[in-house]
Amino acid sequence: MNPTSTVSFDNTAVAFSSKSDAELLKMYWMFKSMNSNAFVKLGGGLLNTAIKLHLPVKFLIKPTIFNHFCGGETIQESEKAIQELARYNIGTILDYSVEGEGDEKSFDTTRDEILRTVEKARGNKHIPFSVFKVTGLVDINLLEKVQQQQELSADEQGAFERGRDRVNAICKRCHETGVRVFIDAEESWIQDTIDNLTYDMMALYNKDSAIVYNTYQLYRHDRLDVLKRDYEQALRQGYYLGAKLVRGAYMEKERERAKEQNYPSPINPTKEASDALFDYALRFCMQHLDRIAICNGTHNEKSCYLLLDLMAAQNIQPTDERIYFAQLFGMSDNLSFNLAKAGYNVAKYVPYGPVEAVMPYLLRRANENTAIAGQSSREFSLIRHEMNRRKAKA
Repeated sequence: MNPTSTVSFDNTAVAFSSKSDAELLKMYWMFKSMNSNAFVKLGGGLLNTAIKLHLPVKFLIKPTIFNHFCGGETIQESEKAIQELARYNIGTILDYSVEGEGDEKSFDTTRDEILRTVEKARGNKHIPFSVFKVTGLVDINLLEKVQQQQELSADEQGAFERGRDRVNAICKRCHETGVRVFIDAEESWIQDTIDNLTYDMMALYNKDSAIVYNTYQLYRHDRLDVLKRDYEQALRQGYYLGAKLVRGAYMEKERERAKEQNYPSPINPTKEASDALFDYALRFCMQHLDRIAICNGTHNEKSCYLLLDLMAAQNIQPTDERIYFAQLFGMSDNLSFNLAKAGYNVAKYVPYGPVEAVMPYLLRRANENTAIAGQSSREFSLIRHEMNRRKAKA
């Protein structure tokens, strides 16, 4: 049977089965607001200013946009979200979304917090992955300097090695506990350094299965070639490749920097080109499933349907641990809940951290929903459809 005949991303009854009428109404007004670019920009600017001035706005943010897109301020506070998702067979990826101060103390603090997420995931079938950003553990300027092959001072070399040790401490603990971990992709001018650290970790800890996953931003026109190269390297060195496929999160910044510094943009010229590259990467991974574990990290319905079809064509069971679907908490529930209902492996990125510290993340989510063509409109129309369905049923 064709899986697309048994999974419908238009099924709002399943998509919003965890939401009460009151919760659905609150979502309706939030996504209606995010349909307005001007409102998002004005509201975001006002919130940033209020936080910088230490005005008491937490009571406004936490019960609204924070509670929708985040699990809580701590791991313990996120337990409610973990259990709620688990009721619908959806896993949680605890994402510590605090942007550090960029000093050694904050890097150590972030490492320790990520290790706590690993311990939380240990033996917990509801938390299939941990995740971290390398810039939370190493100074971004140092990562760039290494990528540019600039000579490091003794102090800089020591700082870089301490950063590598933090990355290794997390990956080693994940290997010891059997917890898989995503190393997130970041800006192109530091990505090669991140990749190289990730390859070192894979060579150490992916000998028996994919524990460490690299992240491939397919809005970059070179990433498919990098994915293929990484697969060949994994074969040569005898380890499994963990590949989380995403479209990407830094498009405007990448294009602006390329223009300012007068070098070719690493970003695909059109959305259609990114979509085609993403889907080609999915096909490549599925062709080499004996050596690659995949996380299909997307809100794109067509790419999800494609993976379902590829799995069916190869007679791959929905529960095969080598294949996961992932979306962000608070977004694209029509994908996550319908896939989970049909028995596929699904997990939600669930950010957490103090409200004030997570504001940069929340504002990016709001801007992305507005900037991605049709994303807010799609969410809004699905919510409205479900509200009308419930009214008609009442």
